[in-house]
Amino acid sequence: MDSGVGTKDVQAELDLVEAELEQVELQVAELLEKQAQLTSRKSALLLQLEEACDAIGSSSSTTSVPKWTMSRQVLQSYDGSDFPWSKEVEHHLKSSFGLSKFRPLQLRAVNLTMAGNDVFLVMPTGRGKSLCFQLPAVCSKGFTLVITPLVSLMEDQIMHLKSVGIPAVMLNASSSKEHSKLVMAGMTDVKVPFKMVYVTPEKVAKSKLLMSRLEKAYNAKLLSRIVVDEVHCCSQWGHDFRPDYKLLGILKRQFQSVPLFGLTATATSSVLKDCEKILCVEQPVTITASFNRTNLFYEVRNKDSDSDALMSDITSLIKDKYKNQSGIVYVFSQKDAEMVSSELKKRDILAYPYHANMDPEDKSQVHCRWSSNKIQVVVATVAFGMGIDKPDVRFVIHHTMSKSVENYYQESGRAGRDDLPADCIIYFGFADIFRISTMVVMENAGYQKLLQMVAYCQNVDRCRRSLMAVHFDEVWDNERCNQMCDTCRHKKGYTSMDITQHARQVVLIVEQAESMNEKVTPLKLVETWMGRGPAKLRKMIQTTALSRLQAEAVIVSLLLQGYLREDYSFTPYTTYFYLKLGRKAPLLKKETHTVKINMWPAGDGPSVVKPATGKGKSKEEKRSVQSSGDSHVSKKVKTRLCLSPQPLQTQKTSQ
Repeated sequence: MDSGVGTKDVQAELDLVEAELEQVELQVAELLEKQAQLTSRKSALLLQLEEACDAIGSSSSTTSVPKWTMSRQVLQSYDGSDFPWSKEVEHHLKSSFGLSKFRPLQLRAVNLTMAGNDVFLVMPTGRGKSLCFQLPAVCSKGFTLVITPLVSLMEDQIMHLKSVGIPAVMLNASSSKEHSKLVMAGMTDVKVPFKMVYVTPEKVAKSKLLMSRLEKAYNAKLLSRIVVDEVHCCSQWGHDFRPDYKLLGILKRQFQSVPLFGLTATATSSVLKDCEKILCVEQPVTITASFNRTNLFYEVRNKDSDSDALMSDITSLIKDKYKNQSGIVYVFSQKDAEMVSSELKKRDILAYPYHANMDPEDKSQVHCRWSSNKIQVVVATVAFGMGIDKPDVRFVIHHTMSKSVENYYQESGRAGRDDLPADCIIYFGFADIFRISTMVVMENAGYQKLLQMVAYCQNVDRCRRSLMAVHFDEVWDNERCNQMCDTCRHKKGYTSMDITQHARQVVLIVEQAESMNEKVTPLKLVETWMGRGPAKLRKMIQTTALSRLQAEAVIVSLLLQGYLREDYSFTPYTTYFYLKLGRKAPLLKKETHTVKINMWPAGDGPSVVKPATGKGKSKEEKRSVQSSGDSHVSKKVKTRLCLSPQPLQTQKTSQ
């Protein structure tokens, strides 16, 4: 057999196989796209069906409870004031808490727990969750054990309780031996000197002495209730999982007759089911209020890579729009907290940092001074926030976007607890996506949740509340927003753009890099596409005429839609983020396939931070680029092309 002829035959067959594989890849990509569309449609139809069949007439709240446990009529009776404890509840509502009436669902929650039911309450930040267990604690014999994840949350609630004359104490790692001894002794005293004992989950998990005292209090019928605040922390599918929360099931197993009360502002039905198992609670009554906070205005601004320009914009906002008003600036890291607070101080704004690495006494001092309006702005990591009960926070600014929509909802919910108008503003930047991704890669569904947050920020055509509603299993009518988000206020300003050719150019660069065994960071991809990357890649691709900001927006859109996907590389010191071809990339080889996105015309739409002239990149920016492969923004560009896929489909996190 002629070896030359044999080689030609093998090569010909190989070409046929590769061509057939390419066709199969296209078919698979098309089927996956169809599956995503059908799944999204199915979810929407199920939600519509659930709303249509909802037996409860309230449009703003629902209460889910197993039908075999409690009828709807019985459940509704808990909205009444004809229980043995009702007069005492009404008395303390007015005399102890200074309130004239209950907010929606508060009385139902109070009556259910006073009746000895296990209750899960899902209620937005600022709607009065704390009252639902604090008031029953005052009206019950003995004391209530309150488990909270953060010391700042304990301090905030105890500060408030003491101000209205309600005795409450806390136990945590920084408690002195003398204080701990007094609290432990008080728990078994017939005349318990306090109504609430606040502890961390770590204390419950690790302190045998605490468990021993709780058991004695239980036998003496002095342990009236167990409250698990921020109950979503139990579940690994929740947005703020804490390992020690998984050990709290011992409480219900050990103290079976004590009612348990779990509270959260953000939990899906799947997360709550997980919490039931972890806490060993059978068929709790679950009360769910609407996620919507009508007084909050949601806005996304475009973040400039030049730190001076960004800080100038934030400073202008605080000095002009929020002069002498209280607020929070959330940042990505402890280093950012120190840097941003320092920059605000230089600009004559009274701002202080708050993060986990600070001395506990310093954190408490910052918290107290901010609560009493002696500090205008707290610049904080996520270590500051859960349960903060300051009513007059007029703005929550995210210097860097949150790692998930759930986190953002929780953090932005610190604003406007007094029901007066307040602003929730995100500064969204290309570099931040990859900076955060290296942090969440080890979390359950962490990257998928991050992409949902990116989709929220990139969106220009859908109500921001509608994107939140998806996560809380609530059917949303855009009219309810009342133009209280930037997209509803500018809903007619965007246009549709075909980016198919741009997408093919980007995918070609990634293909060429993979064929050369090169890994492509987001920075390298942008640079190469703009004709500034490695010479060996530049020679083989077509450069773009788009501005850098437009190029970044297209790449993010391709990542969200599945034409690109993530890839990580781990070293002993850092994690690197790279881009690879996504499952839908083969579709771009079909001439009939198109990719469209919605965008704001230049200069329209949400606010744009304009870069300062003559300024270089900050040291912080250089470090973030180096560590995660991010890019900075060209200072020649005055506006950003804000883009969102058409249609924008927010993926549900698999649970």
